[in-house]
Amino acid sequence: MEDHDDNCSDSDVAIRYVEEADAQPWRALWAGYNAFYEAGIAEDITRSTWSRLLDPSSPMLGRLALHRGVPVGFTNAVLHPSTWTASPSCYLEDLFVDPNIRGAGIGRRLIDDLVALCRANGWSRLYWHTRSGNARARRLYDSYGPADDFVRYQLELTDAIVGHGR
Repeated sequence: MEDHDDNCSDSDVAIRYVEEADAQPWRALWAGYNAFYEAGIAEDITRSTWSRLLDPSSPMLGRLALHRGVPVGFTNAVLHPSTWTASPSCYLEDLFVDPNIRGAGIGRRLIDDLVALCRANGWSRLYWHTRSGNARARRLYDSYGPADDFVRYQLELTDAIVGHGR
């Protein structure tokens, strides 16, 4: 696939929950995501994440974008209660699109997919963060609204993540 500057047609793209048979393509995309963030996620954490994405009782949900049947992107999100609202919030923890198809609208479709899930399920909020220097992603994210003024603090209490983290 080549880098696209235009949107894929609606008939070319499908977004659905991950399935057991998606393990290999999801892992390939996951590896690309972690390489982008210069992070090394331990194999046991990757296995655990994949297992939780498949578990319907887990608060984690995984969505996969397919272009003409080929997996090209994903979102991993966490549904959780909030102290500020009566209904759950959805935290978009990970979003990745294969670099060979970026610019074709897959990232927007993945976010729109989560927006639709939130609305359909009565979830109160969808939120995410990214690195301040991730200009390409921020152009997309800014189209949904301005970034807030919160500063994130993170304490790594285990050695599960090796690298710069997110």
